[in-house]
Amino acid sequence: IGKTLDLLHDMASGYSSSKLLLTLETVRFLARHHTDDHFPFLSLPANCRHRTTFHATLTRLLLSPQGEDKLGLNFAQFMEPIVTVLNQLGALSAQDLRSENCRRPLVGVFRDLRGITASLHNRKSYSQLFEIMYPRHVPLLSKVADLWFDQSDVVISVLRFLHEFCHNKANRVNFDQSSPNGILLFRTTSDVVCAFGRRLLATPAPSSGDPSIYKKRYKGLALSLEVLNSALGGNYVCFGVFELYKDPALENALDVSLQLALSVPMDDISAYPKLSKAYYSFVEILFRGHKKTAFALDTNVFMQIMNTVHEGLQSSDAAISSYCANAIDHMTTYYFNNRGKDKPEMINLNKHLAAQPNLFTSLTGTLFNLLLFGPPQNHWAVMRPMLSLMLASESSFEAYKNYLISTQTPENQAKLNETLNKLLADVNRSLDSTNRDRFTQKLTAFRVTARQFLTI
Repeated sequence: IGKTLDLLHDMASGYSSSKLLLTLETVRFLARHHTDDHFPFLSLPANCRHRTTFHATLTRLLLSPQGEDKLGLNFAQFMEPIVTVLNQLGALSAQDLRSENCRRPLVGVFRDLRGITASLHNRKSYSQLFEIMYPRHVPLLSKVADLWFDQSDVVISVLRFLHEFCHNKANRVNFDQSSPNGILLFRTTSDVVCAFGRRLLATPAPSSGDPSIYKKRYKGLALSLEVLNSALGGNYVCFGVFELYKDPALENALDVSLQLALSVPMDDISAYPKLSKAYYSFVEILFRGHKKTAFALDTNVFMQIMNTVHEGLQSSDAAISSYCANAIDHMTTYYFNNRGKDKPEMINLNKHLAAQPNLFTSLTGTLFNLLLFGPPQNHWAVMRPMLSLMLASESSFEAYKNYLISTQTPENQAKLNETLNKLLADVNRSLDSTNRDRFTQKLTAFRVTARQFLTI
């Protein structure tokens, strides 16, 4: 079944083959009867993920040029069987919704919705689904996340659908200027993440040695962070509105997500690649767009995050080291641009730096060591924060420079000193893009030259 559906999906993705499929009576039948009453394979638990592929393929065909005309139905008619199931589930009490009879319909409907959403590639088609889901059916998401939090098959299907639904690929989540839909979408995301996260945090974590800890805890935790990352980075919400109108949705989502992220030991973050990427992506977004929340954390908590960033910076995965480098750049750029200003963020950041005065020094040392001695795939990532870090703390760079020179032979010390002077020549005390680009080019030349004679 999997291979058959993959072939059908590939054919639906091709220009000529999709036009051919639209002429077939069989495909018209599929589009009108995409339920397990007509296709029993959809009802088998082992075929859950095939439901996603099946509906993604049919949606792609329906939304292709002349798809609705050739198949003889529109998007709303195609959605009718799924809306019927959503209506039935939405009408149930909390006790009935948690019953075992609802497990298969819940997993199935959210798998189907995920497949449909994955094939929506523009504003028009996405808006059609959004209008079907809002306002009637979205409360079901947080209800299910709360009631089924301990059953991974159900809660994962909900979170995966929501992750796809709030993912702004191809700028499809694009509402009118006067529309509140972006805020409504984020509220839904916040409700689901908070409902699941609070229940998960209230449950004792399995021991780190438990072989099923990923399935029981970290899989859902990583997905909740990914859901929030998509919503926070989607560029369809003006987040300042929440504080202005005393709406707790943003504060609650960030608070629960931080608790989830900080509940994972560093060893476990490193051990599970998907969890690791979700964690570091969340930290990068937090430092990029929500500095007030990040810097307002208790100093011990803030330093716990910075320690994980320091570890992630040295990861062999280029994506993770890039997230960490960007997080550092957001912090040091803000520090350089706002030094001496009486802002709450700066007061909090200065408090953290006073408690941990060697933070910038250790980051500078790690970044330069990675540049000079680290694997080549990380070079572009680690170059990004170097200028902002040097400008934020010139003493840290001087300390590293003196240390590096002291480790070399007298002959190499002179060469290294000359190479470092070339690196700093013509570099302005500014973080505009032109200066950044110039410094990045100089860093590349510095690395090539220094590696020719440096001894470790």
